[in-house]
Amino acid sequence: MAETRRADPASPRTANLASVLRALRAGPLSRTQLAARCGIAKSALPGLLADLAGRGLVRAAGVRAGNGRPSRLVELHGEDAYALALSIEADRLSAVVTDLGGRMVAERAEVVDVAALGLPRCMDELAHLARRVLPGTPVGVAVSVPGLVDSAAAVLRLAPALRWRDAEIAGLMAARLGLPAEAVAVDNDANLGALAEAVDGVGSELFYLSGGTAVGGGLVSGGTILRGARGFAGEVGHIAVDPSGERCSCGRTGCLQTKANLAAVLRAAAAPGDPLHDPALGVGGRVALLKQRVRLGDQRAATAVHELGVALGVALSTVVDVLDPDVVVLGGYFAELGDWLVEPIRVELAARPLGHARIVPSRLGLGAPLRGAAHLAAERLFANPTLVEEASV
Repeated sequence: MAETRRADPASPRTANLASVLRALRAGPLSRTQLAARCGIAKSALPGLLADLAGRGLVRAAGVRAGNGRPSRLVELHGEDAYALALSIEADRLSAVVTDLGGRMVAERAEVVDVAALGLPRCMDELAHLARRVLPGTPVGVAVSVPGLVDSAAAVLRLAPALRWRDAEIAGLMAARLGLPAEAVAVDNDANLGALAEAVDGVGSELFYLSGGTAVGGGLVSGGTILRGARGFAGEVGHIAVDPSGERCSCGRTGCLQTKANLAAVLRAAAAPGDPLHDPALGVGGRVALLKQRVRLGDQRAATAVHELGVALGVALSTVVDVLDPDVVVLGGYFAELGDWLVEPIRVELAARPLGHARIVPSRLGLGAPLRGAAHLAAERLFANPTLVEEASV
C-alpha cells in the first residue's frame, strides 16, 4: 500500500494542483491550455496531472482535432468526491449531494417546524437527512441558513425566523457527521443564492434579492461574495420604503421587510382563513396558489403582487445607486412571481438617474441557495486537492 501524501495546503505544489483543478472546472482543456491559464510551465504539468489522476480527480477526455497536431484533453473526474449542501429554512430541511463537476448525486427534504423543533433536535434531524443522502465521506459541507451569519466563525448570529441566536452550526453539524469543524462552512441563504447565480453565468457583478420568511440580499463582485466588515453586507430588509407603513421588529417604520416578507404579501392577497395562509402547503405551495390567482384575474392578489413590486423597486433604487450592480436577480419566492414584479421594479428604477441595472428573475428559483451551498462545499477541495488521498497501489 502506498503511503498517503497530503501536502501542506500553503505549499507551491498544492497551489499548482489547485490552480489546475480550478481551471478544469470550466470544461476539458489541453495541456497547452492548462499551462497558459494557470501560468505553469508545461513541463511541470505531467507530474501535477498524474498526482490529480492518482487522487481520482482528473482523467483523459479524448483528443481535440485541429489544424495542426491533435490535442489530448483532460477533464474533471471526481465522481467519488462528494460535496454536501444542507439548507435550514423556517419550515423545511434539505440535503443535496453533488460530485466534483456539480452534478446532482442525491437529494432529500422534509417539512418541519424548525423553531418548534429547537436547535439541538434540528441539528439531529439535519444530520440524519445528510446521512440518508451521502454515499461516502464528503470533501466539504456547507449549510445555508436564513439570518445574520459570521461566516469566518461559522456561527449563525441571529435568525428571527428560527428563533436562534449565536448558534454554532459548524461545530454542531461536524460533531454529528464525524467531520473536522473546518470541513463545515455556514453562510446566509442570500449570499449562497448570489454565489449560485454568479456560477450559473448571470453575471460577475450582481445583487441577489431573496424573498422568503424574511428579505435578504447578497452581493457578488468579480465572482466573489462581498461580506462587509462583520459579514452582514447585503441585508436590505430594513431599507425604509413606506414612511407611513407598519412598525418593524427593528423599531423603525415601513421597512422593506414589513412589505415584502411572504406572510405580509399573503395577508394583503387574501383574507384570514384563506388557503393561502395554510402552513401545510409550504412556501412553494402557497406561492404557486398565489400565482394561479393572479393569472386568473383575482384583483386582490394582483394588487398585492403589484404593490410588492413597487416596494422592491423603491428599495432597489437605493441598492443600485450605492452598489452599481450590472444585474439584480430576484430570488426566493420573488423569482416565482417574476412575471409580475419585473415591470413595477423597472418603473421605479427608471425614475432614478442611476437606475440602469438589469432586473431578472432567478432561473434557479427556490433552489438557488442549495446550489450555492454545494459550490461552496466543493471549494474546500478545489482549494486543496490533497484532501483526497491517493489511491492505494
